[in-house]
Amino acid sequence: MLNGTNFKAWKEAVEIILGCMDLDLALLAEKPTPTSENPNEDKVEKWECSNRMCLMIMKRSVLEVLRGFISESQNAKGFLDAIEQYFTSNEKVDASNLLAKLISMRYKGKGNIREYIMEMSNLASKLKALKLELSDDLLVHLVLISLPTHFGQFKVIYNTQKDKWTLNELISHCVQEEERQLREKTESAHLASSSQNRKRKNNKDDVERTSQLKKVKKDENTPTCFFCKKPGHMKKECPKYASWRVKKGNFLSFVCSEVNLAFVPRDTWWVDSGATTHISVSMQGCLWSRPPSDNERFIYVGDGNKVTVEAIGTFRLQLKTGFHLDLFETFVVPSFRRNLISISSLDKFGFSCSFGNNKFSLYQNSNVVGSGSLIDNLYLLDVVSSNKENFHIDSRGTKRKINENSATLWHKRLGHISKQRIQRLVSDEILEPFDLLDFEVCVECIKGKQTNSRKLGVERAKDVLELIHTDICGPFPVASWNGQQYFITFIDDYSRYGYVFLIHEKFQSLDVFKSFKAEVELQLGKKIKAVKYDCGGEYYGRYDGSGEQRPGPFALFLRECGIVPQYTMLGKPNMNGVAERRNKTLKDMVRSMISHSSLPELLWGEALKIAVYILNRVPSKAVNKTSYELWTGKRPSIKHLHIWGCPAEARPYRPHESKLESRTVSCYFVGYPEFSRGYKFYNLTTKSFFETGNARFLEDVEFGKEENIRNIIFDEEPVIDSDQVLVPITIPVPTPVIGHNHGVIPDIVPRQDNIEVLPQIPIEQAQQPQEVSLRRSTRERKSAISDDYIMFLQENEDGIGLTEDDPINFCQAMRSFNS
Repeated sequence: MLNGTNFKAWKEAVEIILGCMDLDLALLAEKPTPTSENPNEDKVEKWECSNRMCLMIMKRSVLEVLRGFISESQNAKGFLDAIEQYFTSNEKVDASNLLAKLISMRYKGKGNIREYIMEMSNLASKLKALKLELSDDLLVHLVLISLPTHFGQFKVIYNTQKDKWTLNELISHCVQEEERQLREKTESAHLASSSQNRKRKNNKDDVERTSQLKKVKKDENTPTCFFCKKPGHMKKECPKYASWRVKKGNFLSFVCSEVNLAFVPRDTWWVDSGATTHISVSMQGCLWSRPPSDNERFIYVGDGNKVTVEAIGTFRLQLKTGFHLDLFETFVVPSFRRNLISISSLDKFGFSCSFGNNKFSLYQNSNVVGSGSLIDNLYLLDVVSSNKENFHIDSRGTKRKINENSATLWHKRLGHISKQRIQRLVSDEILEPFDLLDFEVCVECIKGKQTNSRKLGVERAKDVLELIHTDICGPFPVASWNGQQYFITFIDDYSRYGYVFLIHEKFQSLDVFKSFKAEVELQLGKKIKAVKYDCGGEYYGRYDGSGEQRPGPFALFLRECGIVPQYTMLGKPNMNGVAERRNKTLKDMVRSMISHSSLPELLWGEALKIAVYILNRVPSKAVNKTSYELWTGKRPSIKHLHIWGCPAEARPYRPHESKLESRTVSCYFVGYPEFSRGYKFYNLTTKSFFETGNARFLEDVEFGKEENIRNIIFDEEPVIDSDQVLVPITIPVPTPVIGHNHGVIPDIVPRQDNIEVLPQIPIEQAQQPQEVSLRRSTRERKSAISDDYIMFLQENEDGIGLTEDDPINFCQAMRSFNS
């Protein structure tokens, strides 16, 4: 790739590639000119093909930032010449730089001497291309000059010979000389030697003899031995000195030390391609072990020494990828410093490895099961480190003596007060000063003062339907119009857009979720990825006989759909804080709307729906925009909102309306239709609902008066065991009304046929069981059995109100005159 500084290398590479592909015709010859006599169609077509291919290859190998400076050309040779004009350099400068580099080169003994001489030859070739040719003799002398001092004898040999060496001969001789020096070179590391020093006698004879020798005029041409003081030879050639050395001997001491040893944790495992078996330095992580056999008691290391094997076993490594790796037939060698994993042993069990970019990956069946990184030129396998001690490790410690003035002792004496209070006692000079650094972690304080941890900085979803919060609220003391005692909410984490559904029992949560899932996924074109809920039985499941909580239908449905469940811990409702906070807000709004209206409490379901409708269209702290805008992408409109429960004059659809009949009906506003544009009203007289878009709202008639505000108890009832106390739930049963305007309102509350009637027992005694002292609500209790039924049963038993012709069974009723 041409980057502006490598034009010559780029040009040479392009010419080589085009030449190998036989596409360099456009660079070597001009375009053939066709004539009438010789059209040369084949040659012209071949040249144009070569020209196009050359242009594409050269343009592809030029950086995009440099293409704008190069003039466009339809000729490959012209394009190459244009590039050369921009990036060609001064030949004088290049020759000067190359020559300076060649002269200053020095061989430092690292690497291969053959490559070093060939590099100098390459620089000479480049100088030759710049018309600055160096002779072979000059190049040989430059190479010899650049060699280090231990090649001195080699240089002397060349200078004493009459023949001159060529460059190839010089390379051959240098390689041989380097190999000879490596063979003769002795190896030593941190070697220190010392010899026994002889104490010289400083007597008068030596002083006088030394002074006399100084006075004697030495012959400059005759050497004198410093050992025997005789002329004609030197000390190293003296036979007396040689015999003295043999008799005396050399006193040398050698010291070998190990320095810069890095600390390696004992729970780290290193990948070694040269190890023939797995090695562990301890029994930590060992599943089972056995003693080594006679042939397995020792292993040999790289320097030829043998080390002892303590045991052979199977080790299990918990990898950070979630998998675990079992190492069979692992040798336990405490003298080793690192735990080693043998690649050859892993290969026998179907594992494969890949190395590159300072990373290491372990595969099995083309799936990544482990990874590692390069540390200190060795690959470290990423495992989950554990501080738990293994059964094979002795964790016993010695008992320490506590200092009388230690911070831990005074912490326990003062009733486990905090460290800050102890510091204040020391600063106020109530306690004597002592060191607070030995203030250890007090387990008793943790057991007595541990509080629930609060998790902050929860990561929010990045798109709708990535996370759905849900929760069930109920049962409530008053059932809704249709008899529901619970409601379930679904809140999107990203937009905080919410849905609410009224249900009779908790087990209906799965059916409601299926409807919600089908609607939102079809409307938004996305899939629900995760659902967050509490650990209740209606969501996660019930406990079986063994005490284990088994997944219920809701959890199994999420598993079938691939939705990730996120359930909270027991006793941690704050972990599902979004749904819990939404339920509290909804109950507060419903309680406020019902208390400020004259409508019955059984309409709390309609108030709940309108509360969710409003929350989806108003701002909140969690999101910058309204939930409706993030959910649908449209800005909401709140101009059509009215006070819930306010009086209104609405005109319903009546096709048979008479001309003199009133056009409107006095009713109360209770909500908005879910699938149409209009309003929903409740007729208090007929106890029925109807929808219409024509209405006049009287919002300022009965509102604003304090006497109209009621005290409404709208909260969940605590679940009490039915064996202890029976509290009947008030379920109003609306009476069917037949009218020509609204038709028939059916009884939508299921009939209770299994109600046990106890005659001749006062109702007050049945509602207030004795011998049970529980906190009772101040709310007025109503029986689930109407007084009319009790009166009818009593009259039937006493025979009151019956005539002679009244039938008393089914057969008499069928034979009666009035049947």
